[in-house]
Amino acid sequence: MRVLGIIPARGGSKGIPGKNIKTLGGKPLLYHTIDAAKESRLLSQVILSSDDAEIIDLAKSVGLEVPFVRPAHLATDQSGSLEVVQHALNFFVEKGEVFDAVCLLQPTTPFRESGSIDKAIQKFAENSFDSLISVREVPAEFNPHWVFEADEKACLQIATGENEIIKRRQDLPKAYFRDGSIYLTKTDVLLKQHSLYGKRIGYIVSKGERFVNLDTPEDWIKAEKMLNENKK
Repeated sequence: MRVLGIIPARGGSKGIPGKNIKTLGGKPLLYHTIDAAKESRLLSQVILSSDDAEIIDLAKSVGLEVPFVRPAHLATDQSGSLEVVQHALNFFVEKGEVFDAVCLLQPTTPFRESGSIDKAIQKFAENSFDSLISVREVPAEFNPHWVFEADEKACLQIATGENEIIKRRQDLPKAYFRDGSIYLTKTDVLLKQHSLYGKRIGYIVSKGERFVNLDTPEDWIKAEKMLNENKK
């Protein structure tokens, strides 16, 4: 299976200005994801997709391939990951290069367990999934069977539609949320179905204690605290 690794890193971040090149743990945020990608033995090729000259130069300085400059219309706050991935795939299609799947690696989730990328690719290759994502287990208190939604009469209803709430934590079915560190999708699903997921979504469970999705200054402080605690 030929898998294209794509690291998306646009300039112009508003929540954390310059976050992709901002130093975290002694190195630019971008490097955490580049290092994880370089560790993989199952990624056929890894590239950067960026519109920003400084980010591009930083990536090239450590040997990451940057085959194109991302168009400005795909580097706004409203730009979606699907369109960014499709742009990269179409670039290679025009060159006659074909990949079976794409592995999207977002720099904003910098703490990946060693070997997690190859673990995900191996599981993906061995099954008939349309996509595979990394997830974490939802704590019991936030399990959808214990979550309520307000109806049109301002009354609370169990979010899952059940009439009776599950009483014991031990009886709750496991629920998961995307942690953002790994997205694997078949090329046909991306280009023909125009979806990052398709219908059959596989998953791997991330179990490392360190987890953060960097979006706000508070998230950054949390990440720095995690790194400092790890050093101790």
